[in-house]
Amino acid sequence: MLQKNSDIIMAQLQPSDVVLDIGAWAHPFNRANYVVDLAPYETRGYYNRSFAKNNPIPPIGGTVEYFTKETWIQRDICSREPYPFADKQLDYVICSHTLEDVRDPLWVCSEMIRIGKRGYIEIPSRIWESSRGLEDGIVGLSHHRWLIDIRGNEISFTMKFHTIHSHWKFSLPARFVRSLPKEKEVQWLFWDDSFSFREVVLYGDEPSRSLEDFRKARSNQSSSWVSSMSARSGLRGSRAGSRGCDFGLPLFWGFGITLASCSSSRATP
Repeated sequence: MLQKNSDIIMAQLQPSDVVLDIGAWAHPFNRANYVVDLAPYETRGYYNRSFAKNNPIPPIGGTVEYFTKETWIQRDICSREPYPFADKQLDYVICSHTLEDVRDPLWVCSEMIRIGKRGYIEIPSRIWESSRGLEDGIVGLSHHRWLIDIRGNEISFTMKFHTIHSHWKFSLPARFVRSLPKEKEVQWLFWDDSFSFREVVLYGDEPSRSLEDFRKARSNQSSSWVSSMSARSGLRGSRAGSRGCDFGLPLFWGFGITLASCSSSRATP
């Protein structure tokens, strides 16, 4: 979660507010009174035990954990069983960097709206998730199931088809994602009472066309530039590797593309 948005949430909360964090295991929001997650309480804080071990991520939601082992509810958040809270029981519901991971984000959204009076959602930006260079040989992160867009008060989920990994024309270059400021790596929604959500269903060649259209919409380059890059596709080996290419892919796989500016769509608090 962006630290500045954590600070906004903390400023909004009253001492008596009851807060739930859904999918908090990796880096919990400490002010949460309850957590719902598949992983056990004892293993919380995965980020700072793994890739951030030598450069720990600062705490969010304050430095004191309000939740306890007794209020850490271990369960499958996509089980289609209602969460153990009454309608609009909770003052604030947080779900940060979880919806992109799970098999049924629509169910999670429906339960957030049912049990919460207001809340906060944070997910990877569509640009970040559509970029190469985060893991070797793939686009975005390997455990993410969805490409997600937030526009106004609506969240749309599109299956992250494996097609996105198959050709440079379906994704954005590694050089671009490395230059993104933190605020462009994510998108977020502060919601009050409710929000809209839907799945975008694609058939046939629609996934390929959708991915290519997204990449083109964010590129300033003309078709002649693409043609000139394609003509260089035979350049492989060490030179390609020095440009950020993996496993002998054409040079243009890691080549920097000039991109139009794009800001994450979000609702305001």
